[in-house]
Amino acid sequence: MSTPSVPPRGHRDTVTSVPARPEVMLALATVGFAVTFWAWALLSPLGVSLREELGLTSFEQSLIVAVPVIVGSLGRIPVGALTDRVGARRMFPTVAVLTALPVLYLGHLADSFAEYLVAGFVLGLGGTTFAVGVPFVNAWYPPQRRGLAVGIFGAGMGGTAISSFTTVQLVETVGPSFPFDLVAVALVVFAGVAALLLRDPPDRAVPTGSMLARTLGTLRMPVTWYLAFLYAVTFGGFVAFSVYEPTYLATAYGLERSDAAFRTAGFVVLAVAARPVGGWLCDRFPPIPVLTVTFGVVTVLAVLASFELPLIPVGTAAFLGLAAALGAGTGAVFALVTRVVEPERVGAVTGVVGAAGGLGGFFPPLVMGLVYGAMRDYTVGYLLLAATAATAGVVTATAVARQTAGS
Repeated sequence: MSTPSVPPRGHRDTVTSVPARPEVMLALATVGFAVTFWAWALLSPLGVSLREELGLTSFEQSLIVAVPVIVGSLGRIPVGALTDRVGARRMFPTVAVLTALPVLYLGHLADSFAEYLVAGFVLGLGGTTFAVGVPFVNAWYPPQRRGLAVGIFGAGMGGTAISSFTTVQLVETVGPSFPFDLVAVALVVFAGVAALLLRDPPDRAVPTGSMLARTLGTLRMPVTWYLAFLYAVTFGGFVAFSVYEPTYLATAYGLERSDAAFRTAGFVVLAVAARPVGGWLCDRFPPIPVLTVTFGVVTVLAVLASFELPLIPVGTAAFLGLAAALGAGTGAVFALVTRVVEPERVGAVTGVVGAAGGLGGFFPPLVMGLVYGAMRDYTVGYLLLAATAATAGVVTATAVARQTAGS
């Protein structure tokens, strides 16, 4: 049953005073998503240097890197529900400014494990903007164009790649505080632009009732959990590969770290570029067949990768194919979200589904490491990925198809 909605109070005057177009709103949201994700990922590339500088144990180093990711993933649940209520026009600049504070603290004041941990916790706010942008973009576009629009917005996840490729280089060439200063300026500039130009659509559905009640209601919806599982496989698979592929390529194929990092960059870029394609396909075809085929492709390529065939050309083709399939799958999942979820619930559902995707990236690298440590071979790890993708395909074609029939 849909939650009753009321028109946003005071919204009509602000919209008529500043003209807004969907393309401009989409562009602003995508830039904001990329900048906040750039901030969110700042600590990960510095993990090794922080360990040496602060004298950390391996566990402490991992914790500093993991805390922003965990907070950013789980924080999407309340932030998504709050966005349904107050709108992205308020949420985007607020989150951007609040994220700038720990960024500046980390760049200039933090000098102990405890301080990095606390600042990293607040930095996790930057990872919640996914749950702000999806309902915002969804509300600005008609159903037949939402898949591509939400997919384009989702490509802002490339902000994490910007951090991976630039943070260490900027620290070494300019200074240790420079990347933090640069990101803080970008966040504040975006917050100012967003406050001036960002507009929620005049007909945006606003739910009533408390945020807790709406979140619990969202968690009671079976479709929420099905979508969360599918996104944990697609986005979680993308995150896992982007994190673990350098280690895998160096260990299994004996590549130099720089070569492995370059190939991983290609994987990330292709996956990000494929996300809008997945959304676009769901605008042209029903999302269920698109997702089913996508999971089938991941299954086949994961089995192929398990044989550790020559890297050129078969291994490279398999990895790039996995990147394209996983990227397209992330876009397709959220195209399905916009099809089957009432507009006033999109933020809340996005929060839960986005949290599942963020957390889904933690487990595959751990499994791959354990498998290799026990067997000195990655075959079982890839076969587990294939089995998971195959299960997701079956779930999509059966349970999810029944849940979403008629949507």
